[in-house]
Amino acid sequence: MTDAKPVTHTTLPASGMPFVPMAGTHDPVLLTEVLEALNIRNGKTYVDGTLGLGGYTRAILAAADCRVIAIDRDPAAISAAREWAPAYGDRLTLIQGRFGDMTKLLPGPVDGITLDLGVSSPQLDLPERGFSFRLDGPLDMRMEGTTGGQTAADIVNTASEGDLADILFQYGEERASRRIAKAILEARKETPITRTGHLSRIIRKVMGRGDGRIDPSTRSFQALRIAVNDELGEITRILEVAPSLLLPGGRLAIVSFHSLEDRLVKNALRAASGGDGNTSRHLPQKHETAPELTLVGRKPVIPGTEECTRNPRARSARLRIAEKRTMPEKAGDA
Repeated sequence: MTDAKPVTHTTLPASGMPFVPMAGTHDPVLLTEVLEALNIRNGKTYVDGTLGLGGYTRAILAAADCRVIAIDRDPAAISAAREWAPAYGDRLTLIQGRFGDMTKLLPGPVDGITLDLGVSSPQLDLPERGFSFRLDGPLDMRMEGTTGGQTAADIVNTASEGDLADILFQYGEERASRRIAKAILEARKETPITRTGHLSRIIRKVMGRGDGRIDPSTRSFQALRIAVNDELGEITRILEVAPSLLLPGGRLAIVSFHSLEDRLVKNALRAASGGDGNTSRHLPQKHETAPELTLVGRKPVIPGTEECTRNPRARSARLRIAEKRTMPEKAGDA
């Protein structure tokens, strides 16, 4: 896949609707590769489970005379999309909800599903959303906005030292989790930690200036965001039901950005395709149920140097692709 020639999707006659990136935004990560992975065709229906700024959605609609069901748990993303959605008429349906609840949100099986996991650029760039340590704002991090549940501040100010250390280690893979948790508990004795800047200063005091490659707060903020939004739980839920949401020959294309996400995706797709990520590929595989998916490429698709230079967010991206089998094999035949 990484050696495939780029396909231009800017003026395809199938839809008559060119794809033009929105001003002031980054191009969607691995856009050409995601479009190729979905194998977009006229008359088909696709799901963009992480609408965000609408980059994938609008590119899919431009690539063929097809329909897109676009889902996002963030009401701000749905509200922004309503400004440009009318241009696509009944070819585009907007739904506010979690992709983990897709079985409830979709009218039936579809021809392709794509997910861009993690946080979106608008969430990171708006201080009032509280996702970024780069900009001081309320320590929030809820993807549903004010309609969500607990905030990052709730966790930071109420969790025990042990629970907080576990969150930072398990979701952020932060080796200094215990030292950071201890420092947070000491700081909150003096005053509640309610701002991103305050939390970031506490972490940097523990960690020092780091090696200069990533900010010392990066892993801790990632961990809190994942905990607040139950991100790994959402990924697990969609991976469990994804095969049943696809029509035969339908494609699943998932872009992840850190090892925890990618590991979940890799293992789930291998299991659904008849493999087992915990055993040797040289050993016979045993299956209780017939494999429903076929992997499209054994290794993930990664962005090229040019894209990483243009969009630094793409550097850690990994795209994994699977296809719904037309004729499921009998258990044990894979």
